[in-house]
Order: sequence, then C-alpha cells, then structure tokens
Amino acid sequence: MNMKKNKAIVILLCILLILAGVTYVDFFGVNPEGDGSASDIKLGLDLAGGVSITYQVVGEGTPSATDMSDTIAKLQKRVENYSTEAIVYQEGADRINIEIPGVSDANLILQELGRPGALYFIAQTDSEGNANYSMQMGQTADGGYGYVYVLNKTIDELIADGSILVQGTDVKDAAAGTTQSKDSLQNSVYAVSLTMTDEGRAKFEQATRNACDKDETLAIYYDGSIISAPSVSVVITDGNAQISPIESYEKAENLASTIRIGGLRLELEELHSKVVGAQLGVEAIDTSLKAGAIGLIIVIVFMIAVYLVPGAASAIGLLSYVALVILLLNGFDMTLTLSGVAGIILSIGMAVDANVIIFARIREELASSKTVKSAIKIGFDKALSAIVDGNITTLIAAGVLLLLGPGSVKGFAQTLALGIVLSMFTSLVVTRYLLYAFYALGLKSEKLYGVGKERKVLDILSKKGICFGISLGLIAAGFIVMGVNKASTGDMLNYSLEFKGGTATTVTFQEAMTLESANSQVVPLIEEITGSAVQIQTVQDSNEVIFKTTSLSVEQREALNRMLTENFGVDEKMITSETISSTISSEMKSDTIIAVAVAIVCMLIYIRIRFSDIRFGLSSIIALLHDVLIVLVFYAAARITVSNTFVACMLTIVGYSINATIVIFDRIRENMGSMTHKDDLKEIVNRSITQTMSRSIFTSLTTFIMVAVLYVLGVTSIRDFALPLMVGIVCGAYSSICLAGSLWYVLRMKFAPKAKAEKG
Repeated sequence: MNMKKNKAIVILLCILLILAGVTYVDFFGVNPEGDGSASDIKLGLDLAGGVSITYQVVGEGTPSATDMSDTIAKLQKRVENYSTEAIVYQEGADRINIEIPGVSDANLILQELGRPGALYFIAQTDSEGNANYSMQMGQTADGGYGYVYVLNKTIDELIADGSILVQGTDVKDAAAGTTQSKDSLQNSVYAVSLTMTDEGRAKFEQATRNACDKDETLAIYYDGSIISAPSVSVVITDGNAQISPIESYEKAENLASTIRIGGLRLELEELHSKVVGAQLGVEAIDTSLKAGAIGLIIVIVFMIAVYLVPGAASAIGLLSYVALVILLLNGFDMTLTLSGVAGIILSIGMAVDANVIIFARIREELASSKTVKSAIKIGFDKALSAIVDGNITTLIAAGVLLLLGPGSVKGFAQTLALGIVLSMFTSLVVTRYLLYAFYALGLKSEKLYGVGKERKVLDILSKKGICFGISLGLIAAGFIVMGVNKASTGDMLNYSLEFKGGTATTVTFQEAMTLESANSQVVPLIEEITGSAVQIQTVQDSNEVIFKTTSLSVEQREALNRMLTENFGVDEKMITSETISSTISSEMKSDTIIAVAVAIVCMLIYIRIRFSDIRFGLSSIIALLHDVLIVLVFYAAARITVSNTFVACMLTIVGYSINATIVIFDRIRENMGSMTHKDDLKEIVNRSITQTMSRSIFTSLTTFIMVAVLYVLGVTSIRDFALPLMVGIVCGAYSSICLAGSLWYVLRMKFAPKAKAEKG
C-alpha cells in the first residue's frame, strides 16, 4: 500500500477522532440522559437484577411433575423474548418462578404475559344461533380506542353449551411467518401458522367445520379478551392452519407468542411479583470493570514493549475494539452477564492473537532481508489465512450456539460473535492502516519493528509419547477423583443451585439490608449451618432478602431460623422457606449438548474443506476435547462450584483451543506447500510448531493476564469463574504446542494418503 505523508496524517487523525468519539459516547452517551453509554447496557440478573414473578397453579390437587416440567419449558421459551438470560424454575409443588433481567416494571410484564394457560377457541354463535361475542367500541390492545370483540357470556357457560371445542392445550405450536401469496403492492403477507396436537386435530376439525358451515369467525380468547377472530374459509382436517393477513411481522410474532403461552398444560395465576437486586452486586461489576481496565493496560504495555511500533498500532486497535464492543452492546440491545464477559474476554484474546500472528510474520520477513514496507504487506498477507480460519471456526461455533443453544448459552454466543467480528476488523483494517501510516510518517527503521531471529527447531514430536502419557494420566486421574466424589458426596462435581435446586429462604429484616452487608454479615453464618454456597437477592423497596442454598433439612431450617432471630432480631414469622428446582432444566442441558455437538461437527466440516485433510479436523477436535476434559478434571479435583458460568467457561475454552490449534495447522499446511522430496514430514511439523511458538506463548500470556487480574480483584463467584478459565488457557497453550501437531503427525503416518507425492 502506497501512502503519502499527508494521507497518513489524515488516516491517523480520523482513526483517533473516531476512537475519541466512540469513547465519549461510551462514557457519556448521545444525550444528557446518557442513552447509549456503558451505564445504559442491559445487565443480567447476576449483575443488575430484574423482575421476579411467582405464579400459582390454578385448580385443586398437586400438578404432576410432567405437567410442571412441560409448563416450565414452554414458559422459558416465552420469556426469552424479553431476555435470553431470563430463567424459569419450580418453587414448591405447585409454583413457578420467572426471573427476567434488565427490566423493572413487573406490571408491564404481567400485563403482557397475562394468565398463562387460559386460551380458548370460541365459536361465533351457540347451537341456538345466539352470538357468543360481539363487536363494540372500546380500548384496543395497543392502548388506543376502536372496535373490539367482547364476550356476551362467561367462559364456563361457553364450555357448557359446546361453543368451546378447542383450548390452548390442544395447540402444539404457533409460529410467525409469511404466506406464499403477496398483497396488491407485492409485499409479503404476514401470518401465524398453527399446529394442533394429535388430540386437538379432531377437535379443531369439528370447530372449523361448524364455523365454515355457518360462514362465521372462530375467536381466540386469552386472559380476559379476544386477541383474534379470523374467519374460517375451509374445514381444516390435518391440524395445520394459518391466520392471515396480519399487519406486520411484529404483530404476528406477538400473536404467536401469546397463543404459545396460552397453550400451557397448566393454568397459572400471579401470586406475587417483585423487583430483585443483582445476585453478584455492585461490587462485582466495579471489580470486573477495574480488572478489565488493568488487564487491558498491562496487555497494551506488553505489546508495545515486545513489538515496538507494531505494538503501538495494536494498542490503538485494541482500544478501538473495546470502545466498539461497548457501543454495539447497546446498539444490538444485548443483555450482558458474567457469561457474556467470558465471550468478550475470549474475543479480546483473539484480537491480540491476530496482531501477534501478523507481527511475527513481519519479523520473519525482515529477517529474510525484506524492506519494512514489503515486510508489512507480506506479513499481513501470510497471516490472513490463519486469522480468517481461526476466527471463522470460532464464529461458526458461536452461530450454532446462537441458533440451537438455550438462553444463557445464546447470551455467551452473542457477545462472542460480536467480539470476533470486531476483533477481525480492528486487527486486519485498523491496525493495518495504522502501521502504513506510521511508516509513511517516517518510522521506517527495522529496529522499530524488530527483526526475527532464526530459532533452533525444537524436536517436539520426539516427546509425543511423554505428552500423550501425561495427558491421559491426568484425565484418568480426574475420572478416579470424580468416582471418589460420587461415592462420598453423591455427585461427581460440586454442582450449584442452578443444577441441583435447593431451598429459597425469604427473610424480612427490621431494616433494609444491602447485598454487600448481607454478604459480609449474614452469609458466613448461613454457610456455617448449611455447609454450602449461598446466593443472595435483595428485594427493591422492602426489607426482604432472599437466600438460596442447597436443599435444607428440617433441622437446618430450624437452626437457620434461630440464627436469624438471635443475631439479627428477625421475627420468625417473617421467615419463609420454599424448595426450588434447578434453573438449568433437563431441556436446557440437552439443548446445550446438542448445540455443542453440532458446532463441533460444523467446525470439523469447515476445517476439512479449508485444509483438504480430515486429519487436521480430527486432530483439532481431539485437542479441543483434551482441554475440556482437563478443565473438567480441575473442577472435580479442586471442588470448584459448577454454576451457570460453567457452560460459558467450557465454551470459552473450546473457542480458545480451536483457534490456537488452527494457527499451527495453518503453518504446517504452508510449509508442506513448499516441501521437497528431501524434506522429512517430522521436520516440517517440528519447524511449524517452533515458528508459531512465540504466538502460542504470547497470546496465552496476554489472555491469561486479562483473566488473572479478574481473579485477583474479583469477588468469590467471579474467582470461581476465572480460575478454571486460567487453567483452560494454560492447557490450550500446552495442547496446541505439544499435542495438536503430534496428533496430526500420528494420524498422517497411520493413515497415509495414497498419492505418492505426499509421502512423508
């Protein structure tokens, strides 16, 4: 790229001004109210709290476990429309709790959710021809005034006289979409597609037959009002129908969502609602922000010290990356949780990684007597394939997790995908233009860029047996530890409330208590009694605090009540306890496993296409599984709490591991391209690992620094999240250097290609 001095000044000023502008918006927003600033980012329940609603099952008797599980699963899908981080779990035998982060208006949520499980399909007239509903002037659903349908009878009367043949439980699914036809302006026609259950199909056929014979409508009634009254033009025998036309996709989605929640197996009514505080508290947010800032400064200083002028360019690029991430978290209305922080940490590591790959290439070109200008161009060109392949494999995983994963996984995938795209942009565009600008401004000396030194090729492959043995030994020992844990405690891992459920104790203190004071004063005493970790939520505008622990025995509950009464003067009548289910349901677990499996298969396919050798893909997946298993072993041995951040931690390690392995495989592929008959395949692999050694070490070190600062400064729950990540980062560096290339070499020699020209 030819760049004159004047152009270089303009480019440099533009980048710095844009960075300053975006940073200003991040701090202060786009208006006096601070809209668009970092403080405006939606935070999850763990970081900021939200609305908590408790529903009671309507009717006599205790609902079955199957009905409760089905209702919770469908409610989970519904409330994820508000936030991917929303959670639904069972309380006691017949209550369901919904917690939605990032909102503070419980009444609005209740109004929109209505009374779950109260949906009916009502004939326009009864058997005697009397109208069941009529059109009148009144308040519309959007708060306006116009014609609306109003019932002339009560629901009980309509069921008794046969006007209601189909209810919400007869609906299997409802989805928004478009029809094949177009309107007069050739625009898409929006519709809601209905699918009935096997039992509901015959009922729906009879209801549509009655309406069709009378040329009438069939109203859909939900929670006190008729939400739609479509006309019936044909008898529907297969249980599949469409409601159309609908004004917009948003209205179609709202109608479909309402029908889905009205089709719950159980009917629910609101018991109470409240606004709850953050589970981790203000201190967790402050320390995380401080740790992120300190870690970023250390990384920037490291990059400048090691890479000089390129390091300075990467520093500006990294600052641009962070500023843009904050801006776009707001722009895309994402909800940030501790899991999302994991995605950002991983993408920062990948942004540093791309710079390290580029700068190492530039130094190699300078060592081969290229000019600085040529070295910059060739360095970017040669680094491109490794950067693109590494980022795209991780992006594929993020995309699959976003499509198939449950809510908490989607939150991680969103921030990871955003971070990957931005890291590629800042590394390949911002840093590139900055380097050319610095060069055009007179920074042309090789000493300012560093000249690579010829390194002695390390014989990594000769140690492959030892490395394989160490890894297999650690994994085997880990499974033994898990077996011992299972025998002694009943669980292989130290599962938290999110996985096992437990007891929620609501305490009304004599005066309001902050999360921090509850953590310091009350939690240690509860832990002495229960022997388990404690989760806390404060309730806005009240003296209530909710303490969630593992399931408590009668004796433990009595001891807890005595402690609260004696130490804090709490009235024992103001202490209530309920058994709560796990917030990570079996459906969420299975969805996560399926999503990860599909992601791995998709990554394998991509690697196979890009590298034209399935052995590269198999080796990378084996190295990836190795890293996950080692971290799992660490969880078991160190008894680290397995909470909802466990999934994010493991997914972060998966992304980090695959990216690190791809870089080495890219260099092996490149070196094999220039391989002659005199070259030995073993030498090629060893040389490739040695050439990428600095990248593996420096990238791991910078990412490790980010997480280590988070561990040192963070509160307990954040440390439980950061410590396994640190182990995963070290393990990822080890597997990429000591295992990945060796695995590929073994597979290559064991299953050698048929072509003679590829003989190693």
